[in-house]
Amino acid sequence: MKKTESNTKNEVSPVDEEKRDFLFVTTAGLAIAGGAVTAVSLINTMNPAKDVLALSTTEVDLSPVEEGQSLTVMWRGKPIFIRHRTKDEIDSAKNVAENDLIHKASDDSRVENPKWLVVVGVCTHLGCVPLGQKIGDNKGEFGGWFCPCHGSHYDTSGRIRKGPAPLNLEIPPYKFVSDDIIKIG
Repeated sequence: MKKTESNTKNEVSPVDEEKRDFLFVTTAGLAIAGGAVTAVSLINTMNPAKDVLALSTTEVDLSPVEEGQSLTVMWRGKPIFIRHRTKDEIDSAKNVAENDLIHKASDDSRVENPKWLVVVGVCTHLGCVPLGQKIGDNKGEFGGWFCPCHGSHYDTSGRIRKGPAPLNLEIPPYKFVSDDIIKIG
């Protein structure tokens, strides 16, 4: 009896080989498909959400802002100061020697259109929001913005002129879509 048992164990029928190949191909195919689905799901979770994409750019209508007025809009959770500068503000910003500045930058390098100044309204010292946007606010010694927390003074071009802030107010990426509309971001 031992001979017949060993003979049947050694002999593999062609049906068994076909079953084994089918099971191998099916298992491999399902593993590859499962891996692909998992990879796509993982990659999609790393994409920004729709609310984040909506905040990536914002358009601002400047037509209601009269000369000498300021506007504050939010972009990516930061206040953006937009000022319609008067001729005196433009002249005072242009007439400053770059050697007198803490963080050297000309007025022309900070604006696309001299009438409009667009800056991120966050003090570069410790991240406070400077005063100077509202009528009656202290605009500092140079007519721009004043951060009362530690005494930083910014001029009408958003450049640091006095105080502990090391850098000028940041310029966000923006462009004029038309004469009265800018796109920030």
